[in-house]
Amino acid sequence: MPASPTSVEDRTRPEHMIASRWRPRTLRTTPSVEDRGMFGHPQGLPWMLNVELWERFSYYGMRAILLYFITDTAANGGLGLSENSGQVVLASYSAAVYLLAIPGGIFADRVIGPWPSTLYGGVVIMAGHLCLSIPVNAFSWLGIVLVAIGTGFIKPNLSTIVGGLYDKGDPRRDTGFQMFYMSINIGSLVSPLVTGWLRWHHGYHAGFSAAAVGMALALAAFIHGRHRLSAFAFTVPSPLVGDERRRLIIGSFTVLVGAGMLLAALRGITGDLLSAISTTMLIVPAAAAIAYFTIMFRSSKVTHRERVHLRAYIPLWIGAVLFFMISEQAAGKMATFAKDNTDAHVPFFGWAISPETYQAVNPGAIVVLAPLVSCFFTWRAGRFPSTIMKFAISVLIIGLTAILIGYGFQTWTGGDDLAPWWFLGVTFVILTISELFLSPVGLSTTSALAPKNFASQAMALWLLTTATGQGIAGFVISRTAGVADSTYYFSLGAVTLVAAVLLFAVAPWAQRQMADV
Repeated sequence: MPASPTSVEDRTRPEHMIASRWRPRTLRTTPSVEDRGMFGHPQGLPWMLNVELWERFSYYGMRAILLYFITDTAANGGLGLSENSGQVVLASYSAAVYLLAIPGGIFADRVIGPWPSTLYGGVVIMAGHLCLSIPVNAFSWLGIVLVAIGTGFIKPNLSTIVGGLYDKGDPRRDTGFQMFYMSINIGSLVSPLVTGWLRWHHGYHAGFSAAAVGMALALAAFIHGRHRLSAFAFTVPSPLVGDERRRLIIGSFTVLVGAGMLLAALRGITGDLLSAISTTMLIVPAAAAIAYFTIMFRSSKVTHRERVHLRAYIPLWIGAVLFFMISEQAAGKMATFAKDNTDAHVPFFGWAISPETYQAVNPGAIVVLAPLVSCFFTWRAGRFPSTIMKFAISVLIIGLTAILIGYGFQTWTGGDDLAPWWFLGVTFVILTISELFLSPVGLSTTSALAPKNFASQAMALWLLTTATGQGIAGFVISRTAGVADSTYYFSLGAVTLVAAVLLFAVAPWAQRQMADV
C-alpha cells in the first residue's frame, strides 16, 4: 500500500517541529500491519538492512586493519607505534565508540530525531574514512576520532528506526530484527576480506578508501529509502522544552571540560599521553555506570520491586563487562597473534590466510551458530539454563578462551615457532559461542529488568558494559608493556573464571529476584 502523505496538523505538532524539515513529503501513517513489502515486512525494512550491511562493512573493514596500520612502520605506510601502544589506542577507541553512543541517543531523543542523527553520524564516519585514506599522519588520527564520533551517533539510532517500522504487537518485529542482525554479520563477514586484500595489494589507505565507499553506499540507501519509513523516524520523542535546552548545553559543556581536565591532570601525573587516555577511558564509562545505578536506586520513580530487579542486574552487568573486556580484543591482541604468531599456510591446499581473514571468523560463526543456539534456548525454555546461568556459562567460556589464547602465546612465540592456521580460528568459534549466550540475552534482560521510567538509561547501562570492559583492557594493557602476552591472558582468564564461579553461586538468588519478570 502506498504511504499516506503526512497531514499539515501532524507536521506542526510540537514533537515533530524540530525534525520536520528533514521529513519527506510522504511517510507511512497507517498501522504497520498494512505496510507490506519484501517478505511481507514494511517497505522501509530492505533499505535499512542495506544501510546496516554497508555501515557494518565500513566499521569492521576499518577495524580489521586498524591495529596493523597503527603499529606498522612509516616506511610501510603505518603510524609507527609499538604493538603495546597500538593495542591501547584500539581499546580506547572501542571504549569511545560505545561511550559516545549515549550522547548520540540523547541527541536523537531530545534534539533532532533518529533519522537526522543517523544521517549526521554516517556523514562523519565517511569523512573519517576519507581522512584515513590520506597518507598524512595528522589526517589519520583525525579520521580515527571522526569514525568514533560518527559511530556513536549511528549505533543507538539505526536499530531504533527499524523498531519504529513496527507498531506495538506487530508479530513481524522479531523476524525483522533477525534479518537486521543477519545484515550486520554479512557486512562484518565480507569487509575484513575486502579491506585485507586491498591492504596487502595496494596499502592501508586503499583499505580505508573501501570503508569510505561502503559508508557512501549506506548513506545513498538511507537517503533514497527515507520516504518508505514511518513518521517515527523523523519524530523527536521527547523534545527539549523551557529551560531544558540551556541545561543540556551547560551539562554537555561541563562533561567535556571535566573529561579534558581529567585527561590533562593524568597527563601531568603520568607524563605519558597514552597512559592518561587509557585511564580517562576507564574512569569516564565506569563513573557513568555508577551514576546511572545510583540515580535509579535513589529515584522516587523507581518502585521497590524495580529496585529488587536492579540488584539482580548488577552481577549480570559485571559479567558482561568481563566478557567484553576479553572478546573485544579480537581486533587487538588476538589480531597481533594472527600476524606474528600464526602460520598462514594451509597444508595440501597451498592457501595463505591473511591476518585480517581471522576477523571474519566471528561473524561467519554467528551466521551458522545463531539459529542453532536459538533453537537450543527455545527447546530449554523454562528449564536450565536460566537467564543468569546463561550469563555465567558465557563468562566461564570467555574465561577459558582467555586461558586458551594465553596458552597459544606461551606455546607459539613467533618467528619460526608459529601456531597452526586452525588454532586461532577455533578460538574465535569458541568465543562466538560465548557471545551468543550473552549478547542477545543481555539486551533482552536489560529491557525486562529496566525500571519503567528509566528504560533508555538502562539501555545506556548495557552499552557501558562494552565501554567499561574496553576501558579496563586499555588501562591494563598500557601498564603491562613489559609483561608477556601469555601472562596477560592467563591473568585475565583467572580473574574471569573466578567471576564465573561467583556468578554460578549467586545464580539461584538472582533468579529469584527476577522471578516475576
